[in-house]
Amino acid sequence: MFEFIATYAPQLIVAGIKYTVPLALISFVFAVIIAALVAVLRSYVPHATGIKSIGWRILKFILWFYVWLFRSTPMLVQLFVVFYGLPKLGISWLSPSGWAAAVWVLSLNTAAYASEAIRAAITSIPDTQREAGAALGMTDAQIFIRIILPQAARISIPTLANSFISLVKDTSLASVVTIVEMFYLSQQLAATNFEPLQMYLLVAAIYAIFVSVLSIPQHYIQRWADRFVKVQG
Repeated sequence: MFEFIATYAPQLIVAGIKYTVPLALISFVFAVIIAALVAVLRSYVPHATGIKSIGWRILKFILWFYVWLFRSTPMLVQLFVVFYGLPKLGISWLSPSGWAAAVWVLSLNTAAYASEAIRAAITSIPDTQREAGAALGMTDAQIFIRIILPQAARISIPTLANSFISLVKDTSLASVVTIVEMFYLSQQLAATNFEPLQMYLLVAAIYAIFVSVLSIPQHYIQRWADRFVKVQG
């Protein structure tokens, strides 16, 4: 068993460092940006009437539909649609390579879930804080940016960290669009050494190690975000 690990673990680790980790980090950065924009736009309610109000409703419906679509369909199907289906419609520029298709899908799928977490954090802020900001003469935008968003961002950290963990594991689906990440390589190796059980147990262990290492910064980010929070009791 030790010889098996010594032979194949380095290859899988290199594939993970070269493909899995960059794919997860890049996709997560895009996902957080998209999720934050979607959550803010769906949560922010300006005092507007008429055409502006209708415009906001249309925009919120479009954002709701995006979240619903990506949360209601499997990521594997989304990868096939983007990588194999869209080029048939002449939209090959959206996914010129497996990497582009994987980043698009992983980012948008993760953002759909993360946006709901951020939106829930925004709505969890008591209305009394909004009222206090208004009493101080702040505008809706100032209240949202200065009071609501900083607290919502701190509350969202654990959930976003869980989304990142799921994203690292979901990169294994990128094998269907020909990206030679860890799982894809383990499949190739299992086909040559005829040891599928040992091969997949090994790659599972390496995924667990990668996730554990990549999750370490969450603790320090949470401590930094909580530095101004008064501990009760």
